[in-house]
Amino acid sequence: MFLMERRRAIAVFLVSAVSFILTGALWAGDVASFVDLGFSENGKIYMFAQYGVDEHTLRPWSELYIVDVERNDFVPDGRISYRHDKPVALGQDGSAALLRIVSYNTGLIQKYRANFMRQGIPLFISLEDIRSPDGQTIDFRDFERGVYYDASLKSMLYGGGAKLQSSFYILFNSRNSAGVKKTYRVGSPDVRRAGVTTYSVKKAIVNPERTSMILVIEMTVQNGNGADIRYMIEAVKLNK
Repeated sequence: MFLMERRRAIAVFLVSAVSFILTGALWAGDVASFVDLGFSENGKIYMFAQYGVDEHTLRPWSELYIVDVERNDFVPDGRISYRHDKPVALGQDGSAALLRIVSYNTGLIQKYRANFMRQGIPLFISLEDIRSPDGQTIDFRDFERGVYYDASLKSMLYGGGAKLQSSFYILFNSRNSAGVKKTYRVGSPDVRRAGVTTYSVKKAIVNPERTSMILVIEMTVQNGNGADIRYMIEAVKLNK
């Protein structure tokens, strides 16, 4: 029995090692993890975070964001970042940096009444690897409310190489069971982000009352040797 368990453990280790090697070969860069930290009770505030490990220094990092949904912008003190001064231990994923930034900012979280227990309800999750500079079109449905949604992300590239910049915006439509259609335009096409080559919608989530929609945007960012993955959001106040 011991020998069998040992062989099984070795097999799992080899599979994990091969997976790690293949992942490293296919993707060179720092891949962030997105974390939904919840809405306020009225859906006016949304909080999220991202974290990861710097591929060069192996130091964990995290970023915390608090968003005014109606303005689709950060609250005045709603952008916080943390960089640890030591590298992670073998096998760690950097999530400790997320716990650190949350625990250090409980006062700010309470100020805006973001509620960890009010995470978004997912209506769309992309399982495809879409990294096209031409944009993206998606459609999905809120089955509980009978509302159909579609979104078209349009991206623009400027310059090239080390001077590359980009921007995007999203045309977002909803249509209820009675056929009433509403159109929203979100994003800031005038904001040019250095080094970002592609944008894609990875998730669409709503608050429990269905008054606020969050579109989670994945960004591919040049880093010299490859590309990093980072996240941002676009917030939509849904009109009834």
